[in-house]
Amino acid sequence: MLAYFSSLSPLALLNSCPGGVAQGLIWGIMALGVYLTFRVLDVADLTVDGSLATGGAVCIMLVLSGWNPQLALLISFFAGLAAGLITGLLHTALGIPDILAGILTQISLYSINLNIMGKANQSVNVNKVTFLFTSNSKLLLRTIVLVAVVCAVLIALIYWFLGTEFGSAIRATGTNPNMSRAQGINTNLMKVIGLALSNGVVALSGGILSQYQGFADVNMGRGAIVIGLAAVIIGEVLGEAILGKRLNMALRLLWVVIGGIIYYIVYVFVLWLKFPADDMKLLTAIVVAIFLAVPYLKGKYFTKSYAVKYMTRPMRKKKEGQ
Repeated sequence: MLAYFSSLSPLALLNSCPGGVAQGLIWGIMALGVYLTFRVLDVADLTVDGSLATGGAVCIMLVLSGWNPQLALLISFFAGLAAGLITGLLHTALGIPDILAGILTQISLYSINLNIMGKANQSVNVNKVTFLFTSNSKLLLRTIVLVAVVCAVLIALIYWFLGTEFGSAIRATGTNPNMSRAQGINTNLMKVIGLALSNGVVALSGGILSQYQGFADVNMGRGAIVIGLAAVIIGEVLGEAILGKRLNMALRLLWVVIGGIIYYIVYVFVLWLKFPADDMKLLTAIVVAIFLAVPYLKGKYFTKSYAVKYMTRPMRKKKEGQ
């Protein structure tokens, strides 16, 4: 045991944290896309495991073809829009349940991504191509700042969009589709648009991640939905615990990104403890389960005990007076 702890270097953990923050911000962008479907639209969308890889594949192949890396990211966004559009049409036009529609699109995207790249993995020579988002330790601080700026712009755009009449219709569809239809809202159209925008943001994240890594892999999106949910749940639980009723939509979106950073800092910490990398998916599932259970347990036990202790006090005093 002593030998194990002596083998752990605090300096190595400190040096790994900037990379964890950078990846946390990138996955935080993906979590914003997951939030749009999971919380705003109230749709269980599993397309993201495929659309994230699609964004990375499109970005890398365009860069290899001589395209500007920033323009390649924009095309990655539109590729994600197309993936979300397919899921939306499967769900609304063909009547396939949302979770199955997402699975069908996700499976299809695996083959599509293979066809886009020509093989399972494609890399870029980072010495010949200048990326704004890079894992180069000398430029890591710049990467963190740039990804943080992208996150801030996306949060502002999503907050603005959800406040428009169109965005309000999407929110209403997620909250109460029956009442929305009664008010004349085309709920099917709102679902298609919401799914398309969500996967567009996810694919953008995949494009940035591929530039950061210097390669795209057909399996790079595997388990992305779990990481996205982890970021959303961690951010919401911590945000509500710290801010309470002051947690508005803009701050909620910000905390989703912070949740992604916290997740990856924990990831770095666990790897520093020399846990097997193969167990990280299990750890992620446990973390998500814990944070999902916290609000339920808090409402069931702590709120109830508070009510029993304080709400019944006047009744007890009245009985004692009698």
